Amino acid sequence: MEDSAIIDLYFERSEEAITATSAKYGSYCYKIAYQILANREDSEESVSDTYLAAWNNIPPRYPSVLATFLGKITRHISLDRWKSRTAQKRGGGEVPLALEELEECISSMESTEDTCERRELLRSINRFLGSLSETERKVFVCRYWYLDSSQEIAEQFGFSQSKVVSMLHRTRGKLNKYLQKEGY
Repeated sequence: MEDSAIIDLYFERSEEAITATSAKYGSYCYKIAYQILANREDSEESVSDTYLAAWNNIPPRYPSVLATFLGKITRHISLDRWKSRTAQKRGGGEVPLALEELEECISSMESTEDTCERRELLRSINRFLGSLSETERKVFVCRYWYLDSSQEIAEQFGFSQSKVVSMLHRTRGKLNKYLQKEGY
């Protein structure tokens, strides 16, 4: 089913919208949730919460890219669930490692209350990503958006794991310099 038809089902308040969303994007949302939570039950719960959030947000919103809209919701819900689950104990896994890797570049985002400044930071990061080669950008997004491990990225792109780690290190360095130049 086309995304526009699925979105139309949401606007009609048809329960078929959830079924169609699950059929088309269920495994995509589950992968995002599982990369963050590393737990089947929590991941399934996050995906279910994603469908509820989509139901509550469409309408009035009309997402231009449904996959991105759902992925962003799933990621947000899963990170919130991970934070609450690990509030008292900090465990291993890809989430803390990926966040720690980026901390030196965007730590100011944590303390910024001003929504406008956050939006400007996001615009700067998007401009930076647009300046990267397609491969660098895809590797960076796989690591820091989808929270894939360096081994998973290496397998996906046919690189050695050390090449991925090195590429990410260089890209973070470029991001840090870019954001400093931009005043962050």
